[in-house]
Amino acid sequence: MAKDLPPYFNIDADAALAELDAPTTTAGFQAIAEACARGRADLASRGLDAEGRKTLRLFSTWEITRYLIPVAQAHFRRVLKANPDLPQGRSETEGGAKWFTLDEVLRLRAHFAAEGSRAKEYKPFRPEGLPAKLVAVANFKGGVGKTSTAAHLAMSAALDGYRVLVIDLDSQGSMTSIFGGQVEDEWQTAFPLIARHYGEHLREENRARAARGDAPQPLDEMLTTALGMSARDLVQPTHWPNIDLIGAQLNLYWAEFQIPVWRMAARGWKLWDALTDRLEADGVLSDYDVVFLDTPPALGYLTINGLAAADILLVPLGASFLEFDSTGRFFDMLHSTFQSIEEGENIAARALGREELNFEWDAVRAVITRYDGAQQGELAALIQAYLGRTLSPHRQDYTALIGQAGEQVSGIYEADYRDFNRETYARGRETFDATYAAFKRLLIGTWRRDMP
Repeated sequence: MAKDLPPYFNIDADAALAELDAPTTTAGFQAIAEACARGRADLASRGLDAEGRKTLRLFSTWEITRYLIPVAQAHFRRVLKANPDLPQGRSETEGGAKWFTLDEVLRLRAHFAAEGSRAKEYKPFRPEGLPAKLVAVANFKGGVGKTSTAAHLAMSAALDGYRVLVIDLDSQGSMTSIFGGQVEDEWQTAFPLIARHYGEHLREENRARAARGDAPQPLDEMLTTALGMSARDLVQPTHWPNIDLIGAQLNLYWAEFQIPVWRMAARGWKLWDALTDRLEADGVLSDYDVVFLDTPPALGYLTINGLAAADILLVPLGASFLEFDSTGRFFDMLHSTFQSIEEGENIAARALGREELNFEWDAVRAVITRYDGAQQGELAALIQAYLGRTLSPHRQDYTALIGQAGEQVSGIYEADYRDFNRETYARGRETFDATYAAFKRLLIGTWRRDMP
């Protein structure tokens, strides 16, 4: 029955649009930071203290019909029997439950979308002709569930039928580990995209210098190599059939030292556009539906690139004084950084009569993670009061099942419910299903706003 469907089915696009605020500008970060500052002072006065390759598992008929394809089990079986060309699954015992790969589930979903009831959502909302939405998950503070949130949202979106690209911008490479990525050096990370963007800027500068009769600036071997690379050269498949990865490893951190050197050599280089421009130019934004950017826990050049590229910004935080305090400072730094970029660019833009630079994000949401309602209810309510609509009303609970999945460097959706039981599994994934539902409303609303 409809009441038993997970919350991410049948989200009305117009209703999602109606729930959206106006797009957030750089000035919006200042308001959020000021709200956090007021909250910090208030909370302090109340005496509240801080406190190799992977293989994706199979999915059972029960799981498919409960979470992935909204049909009754009996109808699901009838459709398979009537269509022997469809994936039939496999049983581990004589007459036992049927199990399917996710790739087979995606094929089955496509069949139901083509042949099933038009009243049901077999495929998620995705407007034709619009590019992928880029989603950055960021915060200063480590340990707030940033990578875990990004990974679970990517898995949720993939299970929902979206084509997902994950870009790991954190040289710690945790996201890369979760998806079993193999990255030998910085040339298999996002670094070549930034290097190519700079190389193309330098090449344009040299054309202008040649026209003036000036000597060109040299293109070294590194830039020459990068100029021959595309974003698609960096994408690697994962053990999820509809999640691809641009991974990271420790050498990616070298970009934090190289980028300012390039910026000093070419003050006109718009480094914050590097990731966006290359993903768009290389066709990546038409290859996928959603691109998740996992950023380092610091506001360096890689994070700035990820934030500038993002359409949606998610900021995870725990319901503690220190994490609220750190998050407020994070928004304050976002405001200072992007306001500084805008001011620097717009002095020249006004002088030349060009359009001024104004950063804009479709939606910005803070999300409370690792939530313990018995211990953190009062503090979470106070944070909600100060942040208002910027803080998602959904709080991502912490459960033992989540902790166990994290210990295995995997996600809750990769856990086999037979290792627990159906009821424990269903309770354990409820909080991530609700997190995804809240995110999907943002995603659909922003797409709906973009539609002509």
